[in-house]
Amino acid sequence: MWPSPALGCRSIPLQSAYCGAKHAINGFTSSVRTELLHEKSKVPITVVQMPAVNTPQFSWVLSKLPNHPQPVPPIYQPEVAARGVLFAADHPGRKQYWVGASTVGSIVGNKFAAPLLDRYLARTSYKSQQTSEKVSADRPNDLWEPVDGGDGHDHGAHGIFDGKAHAHAPQLWFSHHARLSTGAAVAVAGLALTMAPRAMRR
Repeated sequence: MWPSPALGCRSIPLQSAYCGAKHAINGFTSSVRTELLHEKSKVPITVVQMPAVNTPQFSWVLSKLPNHPQPVPPIYQPEVAARGVLFAADHPGRKQYWVGASTVGSIVGNKFAAPLLDRYLARTSYKSQQTSEKVSADRPNDLWEPVDGGDGHDHGAHGIFDGKAHAHAPQLWFSHHARLSTGAAVAVAGLALTMAPRAMRR
């Protein structure tokens, strides 16, 4: 089981190296999955596609942006991501799990309207990856060495965006109950098709 941001499916500006690495995770797991199927292995492999998460990395990542970097909203708390990973680890039979409505929107939007999404992200993603707070160009960063100090200080799981991060993702329920959700959607669509002629006759 591998956690991977939705940026492994849909790239954004300013994140070419990061997106490239996450695309590699998706490619790697897809390849290994087919190898395991070829070997008739009983070992399942799944990927958890993640949303933007409130982690401390944005306070020490090397950035050339004029303002403090942030994950692209909506932002979710680490516990939301952890619940998605835990469920996937307990139920590894599916190829992928999606965490967060923004993940669903990114993956589905890229599948059906990628050129449109390219233009939208080119226009909005520079601003959405920064706060309004200015930062010094020489602030500590972890590119060349850890920034946790000589005593190995643990910064914890949460970043500085607790005030704007979502503690819950209702979409997770649908991801974890995919068959039930699909059945309900088919039933609603069937009901709508049945009722439409009657409504038109009126």
